[in-house]
Amino acid sequence: MIKELTIISGKGGTGKTTITAAFASLCENKIMTDCDVDAADLHLILQPEVLRQESFIGGRAPVMDKSICTECGTCQEVCRFNGIDLDPDKGYTINSFACDNCALCAFACPEEAISMVDSVNGNWFISKTPYGKMVHAKLGIAEDNSGKLVTLVRQQAKKLAEDEGLSLIVNDGPPGIGCPVTAAITGTSLVLVVTEPTLSGIHDMERVVDLCRHFQIPVQVCINKYSINLVNTQKIREYCAHLGIAIVGELPFEPLVNKALVARQNVIDFECGAVTRVVRKMWQEVEKQMMA
Repeated sequence: MIKELTIISGKGGTGKTTITAAFASLCENKIMTDCDVDAADLHLILQPEVLRQESFIGGRAPVMDKSICTECGTCQEVCRFNGIDLDPDKGYTINSFACDNCALCAFACPEEAISMVDSVNGNWFISKTPYGKMVHAKLGIAEDNSGKLVTLVRQQAKKLAEDEGLSLIVNDGPPGIGCPVTAAITGTSLVLVVTEPTLSGIHDMERVVDLCRHFQIPVQVCINKYSINLVNTQKIREYCAHLGIAIVGELPFEPLVNKALVARQNVIDFECGAVTRVVRKMWQEVEKQMMA
């Protein structure tokens, strides 16, 4: 049975990808994914070589056939998003920036001059890295349906793991609690929440923990840069103890981590003192929970 670990955080910039990249160096028989399709950055450390690239069809968009359009203006009248412009020279045109792709204009057009066609919203990739294969994606600028793309990335990772007989998928998840996060954690074996000892960090951690508990997904917590505020670190410990959530790692603030990232290396391959030691031990704890 393929196990799946998703690493998330309440907000971006808490060290989620740093932990994921380190695990890539420690775990075996796995597929890595970057499910943070809105702001993918795991590739900056893992440096993948693309083996396969596919377009992501996330929805359908209206296209107007000007040879049929009679300029009656019905499409503009029914549109609630101001998605139809009237140009003195071009007549009625679709404003792709304002359009919500609701298809009402296509249904309302008496001449059937507007049709809905598949739209490419981004790309997804299968790549090889020094640590094994990786499935990742890039959502187009201002495109939506990131939750759908996250689901696609996970599906392709599972298919690849089955084809190659691998036993583990490690997902670098999106931040927050929106649809992409839900798509990244649903059905996973374990969620590791990375947080920082700040008031906003605690608040964001509580929200993602609530989300995981709602879906009844096992949760563990890692406190990154715990040494920057010991009072808040203690609050996180008490919160987790109250809910019976294991804290599998407490990483001190360490400037060497930034040097490792600038060198495009993970904190296992680039010696970062206590951080390297704690991350190694943390993976052992996470693996123990995954295999239980």
